[in-house]
Amino acid sequence: MEGATFVITSLQTWEMGMGTTIRNFTLELSKKNRVIYINTPLDHATWLRSKLNHKEDHRLDVIREKASPMRKIKENLWVLDFPFMVYSINKIPSPLLFDFFNRINNKRIGKYIRKQLHELNFDDFLLFIDTDIYRSFYLKEFIKPRLSIYYRRDYVIGVAYWRKHGGRLEPLLAAKSDIVLGNSRLFCEELRKYNPKTYLLETGVNLDLYNAEKVYPIPIDIKDILHPIIGYVGSIFSLRLDENLLCSLAEKRQNYSFLFIGPEDEEFKGSSLHKMKNVFFIEARPMNDLPAYVSAFDVCINPQKVNEITIGNYPLKIDEYLALGKPVVATETPIMNDVFKDQVHLAKNTEEYLTLLDLGVKESNNSDLRKNRVRFARTHSWENRVSTLYDILSF
Repeated sequence: MEGATFVITSLQTWEMGMGTTIRNFTLELSKKNRVIYINTPLDHATWLRSKLNHKEDHRLDVIREKASPMRKIKENLWVLDFPFMVYSINKIPSPLLFDFFNRINNKRIGKYIRKQLHELNFDDFLLFIDTDIYRSFYLKEFIKPRLSIYYRRDYVIGVAYWRKHGGRLEPLLAAKSDIVLGNSRLFCEELRKYNPKTYLLETGVNLDLYNAEKVYPIPIDIKDILHPIIGYVGSIFSLRLDENLLCSLAEKRQNYSFLFIGPEDEEFKGSSLHKMKNVFFIEARPMNDLPAYVSAFDVCINPQKVNEITIGNYPLKIDEYLALGKPVVATETPIMNDVFKDQVHLAKNTEEYLTLLDLGVKESNNSDLRKNRVRFARTHSWENRVSTLYDILSF
């Protein structure tokens, strides 16, 4: 597929960072097509929080007329911001009233998108909705794309904010979309109930960033941590990670160093893990710096809880670990069995984790296993993932 125009709406703003899934997807898509990435418009509640926290936000500059709404990022890629705010509506209890105000928001958003597309002479385009259930719910009606695609790559309706209205609206959005995509088999099975034209599109890995051929210097803030290092990179949230499991592992393998890199929620900040001498926490690091940390790990882990939030999500960090050839031990889930069971050690409980961590440490210097992991991860490149999208669109 070449020369098409895509309009992408997402829950994530372009400024969230070069490592976000949708940003990498967009960059790959723009190599052969025109792409207009729509930054979510600010609502009044978000604006107030930004003001109180003195948080910088490009969207505020656009509203204040200090920056242009349309930015050309590179050839074939533009980012659009809105010079206005929309209603904050999620706390409205009534579905009828919520839908009324959500339609008003959508109509205003859609009208502005159409105006900007017309100025670029992009009147024939495809709409790609990246899990943006509310602000994109009526866009198919208002901007009239040639094709409307809904992509669930995260189970957002499992989170309280989205459960309130998203559990009702997501099936309706899937049903009226021309094509539905899910990034796991489980997601596809759920969404196919609402739309038979549902296809699998898994997440990709940034192989330019996670490059096994590159020698990464050991970051200075971990150079004194004793090996073997058991490492994790990502959000350290109680909703997703099994704190009790981690406490048991650290207690029973005191000769291992356990290193966690990423933002913590309040529960983890108060965890007994912080009192253990062989456990280390480092706050979130810039995306470009993360491969150097992963490269220093002896074994990588994904010790997640199994719940409605995690069970169907595609774990991008597994691809990133494997792209650097690292042994990986992870909690067993359907998607881990579907995609990674031949490359990753899967554990159901503490005892299995302990056994597999020991095995991973023994494998950490096995060059043949390292090459196999890297080879596997490269089949999950963004180029391959976008090529899968092209195949789906040609059905």
